[in-house]
Amino acid sequence: MGNLGWVYLAAVLDLKNKEVIGYEIGKNIDSELPMNALGNAIALRGKHKGLVFHSDRGSQYSSKKYRAMLCENGITGSMSAPGCPYDNSCVESFFASLKKELIYRKKYATMEDVKTDVFRYIELFYNRKRLHSSLGYMSPVDYRLAHCAL
Repeated sequence: MGNLGWVYLAAVLDLKNKEVIGYEIGKNIDSELPMNALGNAIALRGKHKGLVFHSDRGSQYSSKKYRAMLCENGITGSMSAPGCPYDNSCVESFFASLKKELIYRKKYATMEDVKTDVFRYIELFYNRKRLHSSLGYMSPVDYRLAHCAL
């Protein structure tokens, strides 16, 4: 990432259509990062009965503050089993695509540059144009519009 050091991204992925529905970028990997990402997802999609949020076992997701936010919004938390990388494979696949298709190709001078590029990647490319074989070679947004009632 150039001279910026570490930059972190928390993303909320709708597993039905692989769409990134909330995300947050920051310099710190604490509970605020995924809480802001989840808040963005809730602002976009609203609250739904029976919603399950799956995450890895990172301390930011197991914190009291994060678990309280899930509870306050009627969301059931679900975590990967210890040592099981497969439970979180969908979001890990998104991160791998983001790194290969964008991050590893550039050097960033400012956080604004990172935020702008990640916004463009997620909102203009990944969600709207990137085709997924598991979605019948449709983009996440096209799949949602064709198959999902929200």
